Amino acid sequence: MLEALPEPVLLIGPEDRIRFANGMAEPFFGLSKSQLRVHGLRDLLPGDHPLFMLIGQVRATGATVAEHGLILEGPRLIRRAGVTAHGTLLADDPDAVLLTLHDVSGAQALDRQLSFRNPARSVSGMAAMLAHEVKNPLSGIRGAAQLLESTVADGDRELAVLIRDEADRIKALVERMEMFSEKPIERRAVNIHRVLEHVRTLAQSGFAAHLRFIEQYDPSLPPVWGNRDQLVQVLLNLVKNAAEAITAGPGTGEITLGTAYRHGVRLAVTGHDRRVHLPLLVTVRDTGPGIPESIRPHLFEPFLTTKPSGSGLGLALAAKIVGDHGGSIEIESRPGRTDVLLHLPIMPDDGDG
Repeated sequence: MLEALPEPVLLIGPEDRIRFANGMAEPFFGLSKSQLRVHGLRDLLPGDHPLFMLIGQVRATGATVAEHGLILEGPRLIRRAGVTAHGTLLADDPDAVLLTLHDVSGAQALDRQLSFRNPARSVSGMAAMLAHEVKNPLSGIRGAAQLLESTVADGDRELAVLIRDEADRIKALVERMEMFSEKPIERRAVNIHRVLEHVRTLAQSGFAAHLRFIEQYDPSLPPVWGNRDQLVQVLLNLVKNAAEAITAGPGTGEITLGTAYRHGVRLAVTGHDRRVHLPLLVTVRDTGPGIPESIRPHLFEPFLTTKPSGSGLGLALAAKIVGDHGGSIEIESRPGRTDVLLHLPIMPDDGDG
C-alpha cells in the first residue's frame, strides 16, 4: 500500500535510520531506495533540522504531527522548499515513525510556467510583426552590404562585412522568435532513447566534446507521444546549456542523461476536458556551478539570460515546446548540480493524442 502512494513515504526507525522508502521517495531525494537505507535521515539533513523535532514529537506524544513550509537541503540532496511533512506512529511498532512528504515546489514551478505562456504568446505576436517589418528590409541591407564588399577599398571592406554579419544575426534572432508561433504540432510515437542518443552524438561531436556523458536509461519505457524534431531541439538546447554551465565552472564535468517511469503526474490539457498522465521522465543533469538563487523563479521568462551573447529565448522556447506536448518542465539546482526534468506523455492507447 505504501508503495502505491503518490507521495514520498519513509519509515523511520530507531536512531532515525530509514527502514523503508517507497518508489516516490527516489526521485524526491534523488537517491535509490538502497542508498536511502544506507545513509539514514541524519546523513541527508543537518542535525538541527525541524524534521527531527517533528519525529521526536510524534514519538513523545503518539499523535500525528504536521509541519509546513519546510526546506529540505543537504550535501546529497537537491534543495526543496515548501515541503509539508506528516509524521505518525505505527500501531504495531511504537519505535517506527511513518513520514509522508508533500512537495509543492513542482506545482509552484508549473504555475510559473503557465504564467509565462502569455509572455511567450507576446513573443509570438512580436515575431509575426518583425518577420513582416524587419526581415524584408534586412534582406535589402544584406544585399547592399555584399555589393559594397566587392567594390569598396580594402579599408572599408571590413565595415561591409560587419553590416552583413549583423544583418544575419538579426535575421537569425527573428527566426528564433518565430518558433513561438501557435502552430499545432504533428505528433506520433517517438523513441525517446533514440532522440537522446542523437542529441548526445551531436553534442560530443561539437560543443561538448570535452565532457563525459553518463547514460541512465530505463530500456522498458513506452514511446513518447510527441514530435521528434521538436524534442531534439529542446534536448539539444538543454544539453548545450549544461555544457556551457560546466565550462563556466572549475575543472572538468559530466552530463547525465536519464529516463525513468514515474506514476502520479497528471496535467490538464489545454482545450480538452480531460487530464493526461505524464509518467515519462527525462533528466538532463550537469555538474556545473548551479543556477543563482536570484534568477531561478524567472528561468522561463523570455529574454532572460546570464550569457554575454545569449538571446534569453532558449528555456522559454523549451518550456513552450514541452507545454505544446502537454508536458511540464522543472529545474532543480544547487551548487555543483543542476537537474532539468521533463515530464512527457506516452503514446495513448486510442492513438488520438
